Amino acid sequence: QVQLVESGGGLVQPGGSLRLSCAASRSIFSIYAMGWYRQGPGKQRELVAALRSGGSTNYADSVKGRFTISRDNAKNTVYLQMNSLKPEDTAVYYCNAAVVAGSAEYSFWGQGTQVTVSS
Repeated sequence: QVQLVESGGGLVQPGGSLRLSCAASRSIFSIYAMGWYRQGPGKQRELVAALRSGGSTNYADSVKGRFTISRDNAKNTVYLQMNSLKPEDTAVYYCNAAVVAGSAEYSFWGQGTQVTVSS
């Protein structure tokens, strides 16, 4: 089991920046992958960025060059630095942890944090 708590959302003007944090209830060092997803109004939830235990990352095309995912193992926390924000980035952002145990994979979600980009 992993409990995830997101923070850092809010209202920001276009072109601004925010940093989201996802605090895990246990060590993230051995978690297979940590990721950020988002769900905009009337849209399906989509992957924004993912970070695997080996250090590899992948990003949605729409955020490449603007968003950066990182982690602090000592703090059991994953971050999403979001720069050059656009109105279309408005969404609820969710943190996800993918845990592998034997042959099974388990997915855990945070409660989400709202990001609104508007002037």
